[in-house]
Amino acid sequence: MTGRGLRLGCVAVLAAMCASGPGRPDVVRTASDLGRLPADRYTYTAQDYQRSQQAAALLVRQCMADRGHADFPLDPRSPSDPIALTAVSTDYGALDLAAARRWGYGWDPAKSRAHRPTGRRMSDAEYPDYLTCRTQSEQRLMRGIDVQRDWLYAGTREIEIAAVVKRDPGLRAAWEAWGDCMADRGFTRYADPVEAYSDAAWQRDSDGNTRHTRRERDTAVADVTCKRRHHTAEIWHTTRAREQAVDITRHRARYTAGLEALHTYRATVTEVMRELGSEG
Repeated sequence: MTGRGLRLGCVAVLAAMCASGPGRPDVVRTASDLGRLPADRYTYTAQDYQRSQQAAALLVRQCMADRGHADFPLDPRSPSDPIALTAVSTDYGALDLAAARRWGYGWDPAKSRAHRPTGRRMSDAEYPDYLTCRTQSEQRLMRGIDVQRDWLYAGTREIEIAAVVKRDPGLRAAWEAWGDCMADRGFTRYADPVEAYSDAAWQRDSDGNTRHTRRERDTAVADVTCKRRHHTAEIWHTTRAREQAVDITRHRARYTAGLEALHTYRATVTEVMRELGSEG
């Protein structure tokens, strides 16, 4: 690493350590350990997804009953089971050392991330009505929202912010130090931790899980060890937080409109669940 790169890396480490605050754990095992990001409050969450799926299922069941399908399940299987493809993403790559030792860049196969419907298989006769009802449920949940302009605005900005973050000199110096550490341990010198996490050599299945080979597990362990040694995730998180804050300030009105749309959506989901008996 160049002298300038080393200085930038040191500055970034200090910034990350200062930003950690007293409530952050000494060892980072998950992205949530790093703390919240400025854009988090504007973002559709995993809880939003779960609640919206529940509300949509209630709306679909009501719609199907109106079309003569009185016993339609909340979580039906398709007439023919499609191949399940699960998108796998990561903010900072592998972080948990124990998980890396056991599962490499994957996870316990008993905890598959692919959704498997619990209801009965719908019939060929029900399926066309189901598609219509699903569309109608989505329209109900998006009522009052300008989808083209305001829906999930923070998500549309994330691609551009990520590009800015990737060019940051301090972060690039941190990735360089992490890559040097990986090479010193005899592993591939990846450009960044996401490249290591998404290496095709791990042969992910349709559910996103990997093969957990010895090479994969050893690579993941070295990856996490090098991250901890060089505070890679902390520097990365600090850089993202700074650039998100800049972007929010620059586009304040659009972020605010996006947040209002998200609040409207959440209110509609709650309304549907109360109306149809899921909440009281």
